[in-house]
Amino acid sequence: MATRLASIFSPVRSPTSAPAHLLHRALPSFSHRRAHPSQSRMSSSSAASSAPPAAAAAGGEKPAVAPYGSWRSPITADVVSGADKRLGGIALAGDGRLLWIEGRPEEKGRMVIVKEEDNPVDVIPQEFAARTLAQEYGGGAFAVDKSVVVFSNYKDQRLYKQTLGIGAPPVPLTPDYGAPNVSYADGVFDPHFSRYVTVVEDRRKDSLNPTTTIAAIDLSGSDVHEPKVLISGNDFYAFPRIDQNKKRIAWIEWSHPNMPWDKSELWVGYFAESGDLAKRVCIAGGNPLLIESPSEPKWSPKGELFFVTDRGSGFWNIYKWVEQTNEIVPVYSLDAEFTTPLWVFGISSYDFLGNSDHIVFSYRQKGRSHLGVLDCDSGSVSLLDIPFSDLSDVVASDDYFYIEGASASIPRSIAKVTLNESKTKVVNFSIVWSSSPDLVQYRPFFSTPELVEFPTSKPGQKAYAYFYPPSNPNFQGLADEKPPLLVKTHGGPTAETRAILDLSVQYWTSRGWAYVDVNYGGSTGYGREYRERLLDKWGIVDVDDCCSCARFLVESGKVDGQRLCITGRSAGGYTTLAALAFRDTFKAGASLYGVGDLTLLRAETHKFESHYMDNLVGNERAYYERSPINFVNQFTCPVILFQGLEDKVVPPDQARKIYNALKEKGLPVALVEYEGEQHGFRKAENIKFTLEQMMVFFARLVGKFEVADDITPIKIENFD
Repeated sequence: MATRLASIFSPVRSPTSAPAHLLHRALPSFSHRRAHPSQSRMSSSSAASSAPPAAAAAGGEKPAVAPYGSWRSPITADVVSGADKRLGGIALAGDGRLLWIEGRPEEKGRMVIVKEEDNPVDVIPQEFAARTLAQEYGGGAFAVDKSVVVFSNYKDQRLYKQTLGIGAPPVPLTPDYGAPNVSYADGVFDPHFSRYVTVVEDRRKDSLNPTTTIAAIDLSGSDVHEPKVLISGNDFYAFPRIDQNKKRIAWIEWSHPNMPWDKSELWVGYFAESGDLAKRVCIAGGNPLLIESPSEPKWSPKGELFFVTDRGSGFWNIYKWVEQTNEIVPVYSLDAEFTTPLWVFGISSYDFLGNSDHIVFSYRQKGRSHLGVLDCDSGSVSLLDIPFSDLSDVVASDDYFYIEGASASIPRSIAKVTLNESKTKVVNFSIVWSSSPDLVQYRPFFSTPELVEFPTSKPGQKAYAYFYPPSNPNFQGLADEKPPLLVKTHGGPTAETRAILDLSVQYWTSRGWAYVDVNYGGSTGYGREYRERLLDKWGIVDVDDCCSCARFLVESGKVDGQRLCITGRSAGGYTTLAALAFRDTFKAGASLYGVGDLTLLRAETHKFESHYMDNLVGNERAYYERSPINFVNQFTCPVILFQGLEDKVVPPDQARKIYNALKEKGLPVALVEYEGEQHGFRKAENIKFTLEQMMVFFARLVGKFEVADDITPIKIENFD
């Protein structure tokens, strides 16, 4: 196991398990394509379970009575880690078939480009991985034009060209600088000059403050070329998008201290015959009296520029630029969000259906996604009904499109949706790819999320969460007992948790835990006003909302007020640590690569987020007073910390300082460090180990029960 543990930890042995008969049920009424071989590979232990079969309860036998938290479940940590496949983007090849990037935990998180066929095929060889480190979070790692794919290779960060179907190895397009210090993202093919136009992040001179530009890479020959800078001078760029009809390019740019969702600008440039920009115009975001954050520019088949922005209403809606009059006109207005915050490159929340005047789009409203088709000529909108309740990226052809989605019972998937001739109704829906096609066998154990509105600490104000009650057909809790609660705080903090099937949630609920995922003030999906609740108040509003949600569930009689635990990743890890340092609501916590020292984070984090906290925290005094590391004396309960040693967003010293301080204070504490992991764990063995150790940590210290799984716990300082 590629895991580095402090020497004080006892060795870990793999849990044993015995086979069980599991229910196999079909997906609801839609077709499911044959899975790519990589989608069905699972470790031998993940296919087995020590849980009794679900059929026992379904067949009329009474569920066994056992303490909450102690229930046996077939949703093991092996199953969870094997099901944690990621999506890294989608695109259409020239033959109309889909290409996608999938992350494979069983291959240590390798990101692989896959092409849709009767039996999907890997596009890139085993020694390559399609992943960019631009802005640390990456995204937009590949693009395709007809049969040519250009992708960013993870190991050396160079761009490579791969031609589909010929079996030849990828050909490098960009220079080898001797180290992976130059990254490329969000690229597009330029039909006017036979080149590839992309965002470039150059870290050769300064890794903490790299230069970001939009540059072009020549595709006309077989030689490697130095990128030619087209656009430079600002701190950040995204979405270079080229008009297929005229020699024009649109892009988004922004500058410190703003994040792209705070304030950004949409520009259009006009190419000269040389390929350089002869003229550029700011389309949106340039008016200092109108705060907006334009995103996702796209040229229509007619050469009109569409984009999404949140001017006026504070909700990201679709607009169009009328070049002749230099006007911005709304295309479709709604108190809903038609895009998401630009954490990763390559977002595609809407697309044009072939050469028609129809746009397929999705939006978020009141915690649910909706899908529709807009007829730009008539202005009419047709809402489409598909099994997904959560939607993200979409790419479209003439009368069909592919869309990423999920629901409370369907894992993250890609579906092909075919429309009728008028493009107003769905005539066929089929799953092309699933992050875990085998999950349907566990459906009897799934907990269905309940949308919860709860009062915040501010009178009259509400916040939102998804509550998952304990659920297992073979068990029920003791009559005089309420379940323990795990509160999840999402990362970002500018992000949104969604009610989709997540086995890492079901791992807890199927063992008798209650689980709540909180969209605290500052979350996205509810408009700019809700998003800006966190300005100057990070560490206050988010913490208060998580505590308020837990108390609300206790007062509602749903959970045990003496067994409240909290966890979070990254910014959610900060909220977790802050809740443990500055409130007394929770009895234990688990921080995954969480922030402990805001001042240190600001000094050491990467360029993209180097000024992010200035708007979230405020002055120097607030930086000190809201950093949990400065108030370790106020911690009163056990903490377990998990940290990747190659994390450049939250450096490992943060977790180590918290660990050492709590150890010295005498509180039960444990630290797990993973070699080779960055910001977020990608390796199956580490995902599994984290989940199991968190479970047994909480069980030993606050649970009042023994876990059913055979897990050897690591040593806990000041406890073992």
